[in-house]
Amino acid sequence: MAESISTTDHDEIRRWAESNGGRPARVVGCEAALRIDFPGEDDGEPLETISWEEFFATFEQENLVFLYEQRWVS
Repeated sequence: MAESISTTDHDEIRRWAESNGGRPARVVGCEAALRIDFPGEDDGEPLETISWEEFFATFEQENLVFLYEQRWVS
């Protein structure tokens, strides 16, 4: 079972990404196309790793909201 959560909280986003093995990235050639890169998973888009500072600067500039799933084990 999974619950979808949206947030703009930088600490929450970073904590979730890192606890799931993700790192900040963007699509090569498109500065505003942010992603969380999970090693070993390929979504077909070429990604470049960026710093969390770059990630959140673009995140704020583009007025984005982060959507993720919290999985609950019963």
